[in-house]
Amino acid sequence: MKYQDYYQILGVNRDASAEDIKKAYRRLARKYHPDVSKEAGAEERFKEVAEAYEVLRDSEKRAAYDQLGSNWRAGQEFRPPPGWQSSTRGPGGSPFGGGFGGREFSDFFESLFSNLGSGAGPGFGGARGFQSPGQSQTVALEITLEEAYHGGHRSLQLQLPERDASGRTSTRTRTLNVKIPAGVTTGQKIRLAGQGGAGLGGGPSGDLYLDVTIQPHPLYQLKGRDITLEVPLAPWEAALGCKIDVPTLGGPVTLSIPANARNGQQLRLRGRGLPGQPPGDQFAVLRIVNPPADTEAARELFQRMARELPFNPRLHWPR
Repeated sequence: MKYQDYYQILGVNRDASAEDIKKAYRRLARKYHPDVSKEAGAEERFKEVAEAYEVLRDSEKRAAYDQLGSNWRAGQEFRPPPGWQSSTRGPGGSPFGGGFGGREFSDFFESLFSNLGSGAGPGFGGARGFQSPGQSQTVALEITLEEAYHGGHRSLQLQLPERDASGRTSTRTRTLNVKIPAGVTTGQKIRLAGQGGAGLGGGPSGDLYLDVTIQPHPLYQLKGRDITLEVPLAPWEAALGCKIDVPTLGGPVTLSIPANARNGQQLRLRGRGLPGQPPGDQFAVLRIVNPPADTEAARELFQRMARELPFNPRLHWPR
């Protein structure tokens, strides 16, 4: 069967109010009524308009229809998603006995609302026995690198969409206490079961997903679970070798710098990255920093090195 875009049929936005929907229906019903319109296909258009109004005028049925999401397109092949339950049917497999008030509705309509009780006139009564799970929702969550490493708890105030009885979409503020697991990385989602959109007719609520992004850090660079730290060295430390304390997210660690260390050389601290299976590593990237020659003694020392050390850093250049 084909997907029916009821909002498109009535020419209204998905957040249209109940009053806007009623006005659109009346205008189109007058335009395409078979007793008035002489346009080709007017009767079919009138049926489509009536069917769209049957759904969108009722807040619960409209909310059920909206559970399908906004990614469907008119005419696209469609099957009801899991959770749409059919229990109350009338003669011939339809709960409506051939349609409301003598009208016939599409297979798409009956596949979604075949468990609704029948009623008189264009309203077709309230929903009885209809159940649909709530929509899952996703919100962004920025955390610090320290929170990603150690884990922790956050109290979040979230603005989440909600449709009221008149069909208008609004936002409501909810406060949630969230546990951040140690080792979570950018792009991972934290699932909060049952904290998404409310279900219909007693159906289960959807889930809420927190899409994690780790904030940039002033000291560390993060790639996957590995952490990179630039380690500045004085020239004599790099030349002679030394032991220095370097920071890690788990606390300081003593690092052995080999003699004749090179600028840009990487030293690995295994298991000092983000926790996980396996955990990441921390890489110390050596940066040799020259002291400033801003005193007479410093300049004399550099001049002496220039005279006594047979060193040419450009010796490898082609001549």
